[in-house]
Amino acid sequence: MDMGPASADSGESVTKRAALVGQGERAMTEGQRAKTEEQLVRAHLALVNYIVAETASRIPRHVCRDDLISAGMAGLAQAARSYDPERGITFQPFASARIRGALLDELRSRDWASRSVRAKARDVQQVTDHLTARLGRQPSRTEVATAMGATQGELEAINSDVNRAHVLNLDALPIDGNAEDVLLASDSGPDDDVLGREKRSYLVAAVEHLPERLRRVVIGYFFEELPLQVLAEQLGVTDSRISQMRAEALLLLKDAINSQLDPELVINENQGRVAKRKCAYYAAVAAHDDYKRRLEPEAGQLSTIAGRQAVAALA
Repeated sequence: MDMGPASADSGESVTKRAALVGQGERAMTEGQRAKTEEQLVRAHLALVNYIVAETASRIPRHVCRDDLISAGMAGLAQAARSYDPERGITFQPFASARIRGALLDELRSRDWASRSVRAKARDVQQVTDHLTARLGRQPSRTEVATAMGATQGELEAINSDVNRAHVLNLDALPIDGNAEDVLLASDSGPDDDVLGREKRSYLVAAVEHLPERLRRVVIGYFFEELPLQVLAEQLGVTDSRISQMRAEALLLLKDAINSQLDPELVINENQGRVAKRKCAYYAAVAAHDDYKRRLEPEAGQLSTIAGRQAVAALA
């Protein structure tokens, strides 16, 4: 049977109409999908704020909360686009996982420390918490390093790596003004730096030349952070006696430094055994190092007498 040109045109028209109908159905489906996604996002905005607040309580305060909210919103939008109700999972737990993942990606992108450094830092914290619970006090660095099976140098390297990853967010500071106004400016000149080094050097020398029991109190209390009770047990005295020895040692340290840098501040005592001992102590501090040695950075560190860090905190 001959269909003829009219029949061919009719068949082509039907095909075009079918194609248009299909496009219309797809457009309607995409439109409905977009509307559903928007409804899901609007209905779960509070979920982003909740998860951000929960996360912010476990991270440093310098991390910008607005950036976390933006990352959480992106995670919520992605969850709405990829959500399939036919899987039998409700949207809230599905979106929560995506939002937390987005926050984690945001934090990792901002973290200057590698995962291995963070893992080591967690190990240090766990060991520290365990020793604190067992000893009933804050453990010393030596105790933490020993418990970890590491050296003090390795422990210091871990802490240094973590500290370098701490970045200050100037936008988060509740202070008006420009960054130049916020940052602390140092007015110290070269003379102040030289005086500071010399003062720390005299302090190290003064600690080293203290009488043995007073030196043990100073190092144990200020650098090893031992409680008075522990020092009292080690030296076989009472807690109040340790307090007296600490005060006596601090006074000697102060006078020893002043005897070299500002002698007028030292109270002259009458001649006697105590005065002679103090004079001998001051002379030993003065002869501990020469001038060049006192100006070297290493001269003002406790590592020269007890393998500890700088003692500038006592200066």
